[in-house]
Amino acid sequence: MFNKILIANRGEIACRVAATCRRLGVKSVAVYSDADANAKHVAACDEAVHIGEAGAQQSYLRIERIIAAAQATGAQAIHPGYGFLSENEDFGRACEAAGIVFIGPPVEAIAAMGSKAAAKALMHAAAVPLVPGYHGDDQDPALLQREADAMGYPVLLKASAGGGGKGMRVVERSADFAAALASCKREAASSFGNDRVLIEKYLMRPRHVEVQVFADKHGGAVYLFDRDCSVQRRHQKVLEEAPAPGLDASVRRAMGEAAVAAARAVNYVGAGTVEFIMTGADFYFMEMNTRLQVEHPVTEMVTGLDLVEWQLRVAAGEPLPLDQSQLAVTGHALEARIYAENPARGFLPSTGTLKHLRMPAGVEFSIGEAGERASVRIDSGVREGDTITPFYDPMIAKLIVHGATRAEALARMRRALEACEIVGPHTNVEFLQRLVTCEPFAGADLDTGLIERHHDALFAPQAKPLREALALACAALIAREGGLGRSASPWQALAHWRLNGGFAQTFAWRDTESDTAFSTAFTHDGGAQTLACPGQEEERYTWWRGEGANEYGATIGNRRVTGHVFVDGDVFHVFCLGSAMAFEWQNLLAHAADAEHGEGRLTAPMPGKVIAVLVEPGAVVEKGAPLIVMEAMKMEHTIGAPAAGKVTEVLYAVGDQVADGAQLLVLEAE
Repeated sequence: MFNKILIANRGEIACRVAATCRRLGVKSVAVYSDADANAKHVAACDEAVHIGEAGAQQSYLRIERIIAAAQATGAQAIHPGYGFLSENEDFGRACEAAGIVFIGPPVEAIAAMGSKAAAKALMHAAAVPLVPGYHGDDQDPALLQREADAMGYPVLLKASAGGGGKGMRVVERSADFAAALASCKREAASSFGNDRVLIEKYLMRPRHVEVQVFADKHGGAVYLFDRDCSVQRRHQKVLEEAPAPGLDASVRRAMGEAAVAAARAVNYVGAGTVEFIMTGADFYFMEMNTRLQVEHPVTEMVTGLDLVEWQLRVAAGEPLPLDQSQLAVTGHALEARIYAENPARGFLPSTGTLKHLRMPAGVEFSIGEAGERASVRIDSGVREGDTITPFYDPMIAKLIVHGATRAEALARMRRALEACEIVGPHTNVEFLQRLVTCEPFAGADLDTGLIERHHDALFAPQAKPLREALALACAALIAREGGLGRSASPWQALAHWRLNGGFAQTFAWRDTESDTAFSTAFTHDGGAQTLACPGQEEERYTWWRGEGANEYGATIGNRRVTGHVFVDGDVFHVFCLGSAMAFEWQNLLAHAADAEHGEGRLTAPMPGKVIAVLVEPGAVVEKGAPLIVMEAMKMEHTIGAPAAGKVTEVLYAVGDQVADGAQLLVLEAE
């Protein structure tokens, strides 16, 4: 086993690898950019080395700086995590040249599987089933168009060197192919430095099922069973589970054996994932990821194994700890990826400071020496007070649960999501709550189009406990304004209230999500205290402070409720009864002026870089016409015209960095 390794990554995967190193007594070295100087992964490691500026191209993708950091600290091996350099042939060769062990597969295996087209040819030779498609070297757009037309639509364009949903486009008709190809190639070149694409027949309502494989340097190879990763948005996974529900034992075994055959075809060593697309009982090879996957915790939860430990042992030359006959699945596990993003705006990534971060009670990186599992596990690379920046993936945490059955795991996931409290950037927590409770997912009716097909139901307005949440918000407001302890009466809280005789007090609020304005009214008469909420008659009301931080309780009528209220200025974030609501107290003295918004103003939805300007001043455009393309958090975002009109001024050029909310151009509406 190694004495010291360097982790060439950041965020939750760097923290995850460091946790196993601590348990095994292996020292760990972190690397960090300017943006990550105070990051959680830096604190999680024994040492840390600064490697450059905030942008990944200036830091985490600088091979020479990472090698130099390993040499300077005496690290014997480098763990690449996932993303960044994890599947980079040049990085593997650089490690080898420097006499440093790369904790991953041989460079030849990375090369073989790094090109989706070449990998398909290898899998065909190994008799692994393939989806019909074009995987050739000729990238002439006219030829690609002809191949797609001959194949029949819909087709799927995929970056040959891609992964993580980058450089993928579903094309529904021939007329859309050229534009989709150009966009796909642009994103592929930006993300992977290679704009080559392949085309596959797009299967209707397929499942995405993958198999975890492991191989050592002694000829041993096993599969650690399967995971279903069908629930996706923008071709990126949202929910994963192990084992994949509803698979016949013979199909599960055949898929596992095909995955091992794929690994053996490239003389694989270490952890890898072979991804299949399924229709019914038929499965087809999609690609092999030559690294540890984001969703590896669900495999750890059902097998009781630490996959990072296996990686270290195999890289150190040890044989696989177990053979196929010794491997088994116990129970069911689910993983939800909690992102800083806005589902209501097409899952647009969100940035900002995590002003409040409270996760359900659980254990980080919980696989121990004897394979014991916690029922709830949280893998996270951020802490309260950290900032989600535009430079990296906007993941906040992975929430993983384990149960004896899928139903038990699903119930545990629902409760765990209800306990998540995040204030700062937009998140997908509420969307995940809807997703895990929707009938298709609960009933395991899974396919990659689940979110799109059930879009209306998943994004429909949801009833929330407005009365109860306002009761807690009012309690927090009274406590704050009066500075009182939890046993005090609200009628003593505000010094200007009269304590003798009857009186009333009204607070004006604004629901920050719906922008709805309303008020709550208190009355006090002879010791009786009441609260009137919107659309409700006044009811008897009491409140108190809880024992925990931000904890409040209230009774309103015959209903008792407890929850947490995080106060950010005049905005009261209330978490109760499984819901999150935010109310801004309309303090007229503090907020005397309203913001003005000019018509025809098109602004950046988030910080990023302009990669294409599609119009010039004087251009007359229709509503919805694409105007500017931005790149942020590794994704392209097209800014369209909100109305028909004339472009009078373009304020940014290709290559310019723009701030969140910056005006990009001026449109004179018709």
